[in-house]
Amino acid sequence: MTIVSNDPSWWPVINSNIFFTCWLVAAGVVVVYDWVLTLGQEIELIWRQRWSLMTVLYLVIRYIGIPYSVISAYSNMPPVSVTDAVSNIMNYVINLTNVVVAAMLGVIMISRLYAMYQRSWMMLLFLVIICLAVNIACGAIAVIALEHVDAQLLTSMVWMLNTTWEVLVLCLSVCVAVKHFRDLRRLGPSTGSITGDCFRVLIQSHVLYFASFAGVSCIQLGLLSPGVLKSQSMGAQIINGAFQVFLSVQMFVLGPRLILSVRECHAKLVARFDAETSMNSFFFEERVHVSTSSTV
Repeated sequence: MTIVSNDPSWWPVINSNIFFTCWLVAAGVVVVYDWVLTLGQEIELIWRQRWSLMTVLYLVIRYIGIPYSVISAYSNMPPVSVTDAVSNIMNYVINLTNVVVAAMLGVIMISRLYAMYQRSWMMLLFLVIICLAVNIACGAIAVIALEHVDAQLLTSMVWMLNTTWEVLVLCLSVCVAVKHFRDLRRLGPSTGSITGDCFRVLIQSHVLYFASFAGVSCIQLGLLSPGVLKSQSMGAQIINGAFQVFLSVQMFVLGPRLILSVRECHAKLVARFDAETSMNSFFFEERVHVSTSSTV
């Protein structure tokens, strides 16, 4: 419903919405900028490779971020007037996208841990059960939150569940990485250099992802406090706007980069293996040629 009023008391609210919209636009610009930066890698490592579940997850997460940013900015733009029905649809789309992307990021984490634990079915079953429980609970809470005007507690519950899941995944990653590097130290540096490089890439990218998620979670929990939530101060507005940028980065930038980092590492290892194989073949053929010539 469109409300026209010349009451000066509304001016701080309007200015706050305009300021918040600018941050949403900035979040969309960051998503598009990262897509442009990684477009070459995407073409080489995604489009030109055999399609798999990770390919589908990458494309969905990467390309759903742009319309998500547009809808978020449009729904909060003060000069734009929309009906209540359209506003409700936008809110449903935004919340549904948050739940779906969180579930997809969980699938990426499960696939990474499944590979790190040497395709252990027990670990896969454990992770799937925990991830399903967390995402079903978050989805149910998100649906309930849409029906309530004051949903601070419900929103904080969603973030606490997601944070618990991320902490669990990080602990499992660190445990298997520590065990693996101890085995490499015991067996010698020449043993398992390829898998060591893969583990190093997995751990580095995962720690970066978790650090971003932890930062976003802390900001979100801080924004849910009554003093910050109802404040119109410049500091509160900056924190709220920065949260939107960090959230977009965590959802639509770091997720695809997790897949790109692993595929890039795998491509380099394959190229190194092919180079070593061709070099060994060259020396073998040269040695056979020399020995044959000496016998004649």
